[in-house]
Amino acid sequence: MFMDLLRTRRSVRQFQDKPVEKEKIDLLVESMLRSPSSRGLNPWEFVVVSDPRTLEGLAIAKPHGASFIKNAPLAIVVCGDPAKSDVWVEDCSIAALILHLTATDLGLGSCWVQLRKREYDAQTTSEEYVKKLLGLPENMAVEAVIAIGYGKEDKPGHSRSSLLFEKVSYEKYGQKG
Repeated sequence: MFMDLLRTRRSVRQFQDKPVEKEKIDLLVESMLRSPSSRGLNPWEFVVVSDPRTLEGLAIAKPHGASFIKNAPLAIVVCGDPAKSDVWVEDCSIAALILHLTATDLGLGSCWVQLRKREYDAQTTSEEYVKKLLGLPENMAVEAVIAIGYGKEDKPGHSRSSLLFEKVSYEKYGQKG
C-alpha cells in the first residue's frame, strides 16, 4: 500500500558495502522515465553513477551535506534542460521523488543531495563542478544527486505525532479543520 511506503521512507546516509543489482537499477531508471512531466516535455535527463571514483567526486560537489555519497554504491544525478520547459525544476523534483519512493519499495535507502544554487568553492558552483566531472553539455542544469544503496541501519518512519498538522488550513488560510 502506498501509504505504508510513505510512512516508512526515511533518508539514508549510511550504506552497506553491497552493490545495487542491475535489475533494481533498471527499475529505478524506468520509474524516473515514467515520472509526470508538464505538457509531456520531459526536460529531465539522468546520469547513473556506480564508479567509486566518480562517486568520490560527487561527494565533494559542495562543502557540506554530500560526503556520504562516497560510501553509496550508486548515485543518480538528476539534470534538466531549462530551454525545454519553464518548469524543469518541478519536473526534475517529481522524478527525484519517484526515484526515492521506488528505492524504498525495492528495499533500498536513498538521500537527496541538493546541488542547485549551491557552491563547490568561492569560484565554482556545485553545478559547474558536476557538469565538468560528468561531461554534461553546457545547456544542461544539475538539480540534485540521489545517493542510493542498502542502508546500514533500519530507521523507523516518522511517527504520526511528529507530523505538522498545524500547517494545514481548510478552505481559507488559517481555518483549521
